[in-house]
Amino acid sequence: MEVFNRTPRHFRRSEQEQIGYMPQLFVLYPELSTWENLNFAASIYGQPVQRKEHLMDLLELVKLEGETGKKVRNLSGGMQRRLSLAAALVHDPRLIFLDEPTSGIDPVLRRKFWDYFRVLRDEGRTLFVTTQYVGEAAYCDLVGVMADGRLVVVDTPEGLRRRALGGELIHLHTSAYMSDSQLAKLSQQDFVLSTEIRRLDNRGIEIVIDQASIAIPQLLAWCEEERIVVDSATEYIPLFDDVFVQLMEQNSAQDADEALFEEATGD
Repeated sequence: MEVFNRTPRHFRRSEQEQIGYMPQLFVLYPELSTWENLNFAASIYGQPVQRKEHLMDLLELVKLEGETGKKVRNLSGGMQRRLSLAAALVHDPRLIFLDEPTSGIDPVLRRKFWDYFRVLRDEGRTLFVTTQYVGEAAYCDLVGVMADGRLVVVDTPEGLRRRALGGELIHLHTSAYMSDSQLAKLSQQDFVLSTEIRRLDNRGIEIVIDQASIAIPQLLAWCEEERIVVDSATEYIPLFDDVFVQLMEQNSAQDADEALFEEATGD
């Protein structure tokens, strides 16, 4: 494996300086002020002496511009994490590792952080982010899902949704209750991927299809042929928390099947 066209074990100082890291635990100096900590981090990486504007921009990003003189030991846990993020970015690294950067951060600022992460990505930087907020995975280009210390799957957010759900979802609501025979007939249509059509309520069903933009017109045409009056037919995008739970359940079922196979074969 190569990073910056070189194996990590052979990194020179110049490659090491292109890496930023924000640890999960706070490791800065509690007896120094917010400004002193950030200025010290900048000096370690050899940032220019004329760096006040750059440091203030970072403090503004993490909403600490009004706390420059306060000792870090008097900052809240959330403020300390925000300062850690600023310190990780102080030298404009190309490769950035962020260990739960938004933990303890309010939702508004959390969203601002992710907006900034996307700006960094668009500038050509690479970010590795671990998070306890499963929904944040939807902001990433690629997502790695871990279970029991193992990397289970790596895919795009959309790819993970398709893995978890078996395709895309349409929620169909009709003016009258659809009978079991109608659902059975619908499940046999070419645009339906799963024969298991789930009832949402008396007049609503959930259908697994391949591509919603193509399947919805086909579904509406079928309903018209069957004289089923449609109130609405829309693509449903589930929360990423639900996707994650489904992936974990699939992984547990797969592990159970593998254990049974090994037991049966004596491997």
